[in-house]
Amino acid sequence: MRMQPNLKMIQQMQQRLQKAQEELANETVEVSVGGGAVTVTMTGHQKLTRVKITPEVVDPQDVEMLEDLIVAAVNEAVDKAQELVQKRLGAITGGLKLPGLF
Repeated sequence: MRMQPNLKMIQQMQQRLQKAQEELANETVEVSVGGGAVTVTMTGHQKLTRVKITPEVVDPQDVEMLEDLIVAAVNEAVDKAQELVQKRLGAITGGLKLPGLF
């Protein structure tokens, strides 16, 4: 006897997933690198919303260091945002990796 997916359960899961995705747009992660020299904020949808740079790190003679700090901060924020998505959606899907969910 094969178990048929319960249509009502699937619809409820879809609704919960949609709500969680909407909430992720309002949730943010914040990452600081270089001892707080560069701080970035990103939404759960991995949209960069803020970059803060302390004036002390702005050195016209060493622009490359500032660029490296920004890249590091953004990459770390992307990782944290992905973890947030997995945490929120994984609780609904039971850890299933569903295509199209970030």
